[in-house]
Amino acid sequence: MTVVRPTEAAPSRQFPKDFFWGASSAAYQIEGATETDGRGPSIWDTFTANGHIMDGSSARIACDHYHRYAEDVALMKQAGFSAYRFSLGWPRIVPAGTGAVNPKGLEFYDRLVDKILKAGIRPMACLYHWDLPQPLEDMGGWQSREIVGPFADYARIAVARLGDRVKDWYPLNEPNVVAVSGYGTADHAPGLRAGDLGILKVLHHQNLAQGAAFRAIRAERPNVRVGTICNLQPSRPENDEPLNRAAAIRWDAVWNRVALDGVLRGAIPDVLAEKMAPIVKPGDLETIRFPIDSLGINYYSRMTMRHEPGRPFDVGWGDAHCNRWTGMALPVQPDGLYDLLLELKTLYGNPEVFVAENGAAYDDVVSPDGQVHDPERVAFLKDHVAEVARALKDGCNVKGYLVWSLLDNFEWAFGLSKRFGIVRVDFDTLKRTPKDSYRWFAEVIRTGRVG
Repeated sequence: MTVVRPTEAAPSRQFPKDFFWGASSAAYQIEGATETDGRGPSIWDTFTANGHIMDGSSARIACDHYHRYAEDVALMKQAGFSAYRFSLGWPRIVPAGTGAVNPKGLEFYDRLVDKILKAGIRPMACLYHWDLPQPLEDMGGWQSREIVGPFADYARIAVARLGDRVKDWYPLNEPNVVAVSGYGTADHAPGLRAGDLGILKVLHHQNLAQGAAFRAIRAERPNVRVGTICNLQPSRPENDEPLNRAAAIRWDAVWNRVALDGVLRGAIPDVLAEKMAPIVKPGDLETIRFPIDSLGINYYSRMTMRHEPGRPFDVGWGDAHCNRWTGMALPVQPDGLYDLLLELKTLYGNPEVFVAENGAAYDDVVSPDGQVHDPERVAFLKDHVAEVARALKDGCNVKGYLVWSLLDNFEWAFGLSKRFGIVRVDFDTLKRTPKDSYRWFAEVIRTGRVG
């Protein structure tokens, strides 16, 4: 007789089948072709030309995604991506930031979107990932309220062209990094030290511009979804010293709450109300607040803060008390992502959220077998995805997870020296090599389990 042996039941999914998976990228970091087909100069082109990139490299070629996008979309499809969040290059579409539109720029994004859709992937477009057209910076940039109109016009142009196919729109990515690193510490373009008031102006004007962009998008395409993407990091004091506790509260207000409370509550954090009073005009908070459909969360670590006079807001980075670190000396703190998602549930009414960026740079290399074995990145991603699963189990309204990033790319002021990709890019030959982390991620997507 034939004996039929019982088979083990397949492990149950930790993520629902409609949970979306993929990666995020930024135009300036991957496209290259900075002087091709009518693209105008950005503040990052100027910053790079002035010698501020640590390894002396540039984004002139970067990953050459402008010419190799089909190959990159094929890698997404092969991994099983259901979503891809990318940014549009403002200088590629409106080279001067305002005025004449560049047809070839829009044609490139037509081709890219069509290729993404053909692969069965959901395109999610971000309008601004830090590449401000240089002519607008020359007129005051984000420190000036005059930027609101050009940004809303750019939003209208982009959604009019692509909104028939792209249904998810995010005007801003990480306005806190733009303000603090670009206009506070001078670590990023445009490389200014505008003081506390300058940082707050940049934050506030980005919020205003985003509010105007939301309305322009909805006026042009009423049925698309809109949201924003915030880099949120729980701010904790280095220790119980009163000055350090106060520093952590201040930094939480600057780093997390100006953007978050602005769009979700139409409010200014109490601790910053006096400083921001000269900036905020009647009607501003009503413009900033908007009923968004989705909130993207970029998470890398917690922030451990201490009182440090002379730095912006008299706050500096303290000892994170951590025993795991990335290749960029960032602490590895996966449980901070859970804390963040739970906070959004309890303090903000459990809005629809997704992880828009999460990843780590490590010094991985090609092994003699031709492969890239990156166990540290696999462990980093596994631990963070597990925290998303825990948050889902505890009722957090999380809809998706996007890794940062698909490709090694131009890592801003670090240049080409820091690698975040789950696919390695040889910057001499531009050859793409999927890493072990790419294969691990593809398996998570396939099974709906962390593993």
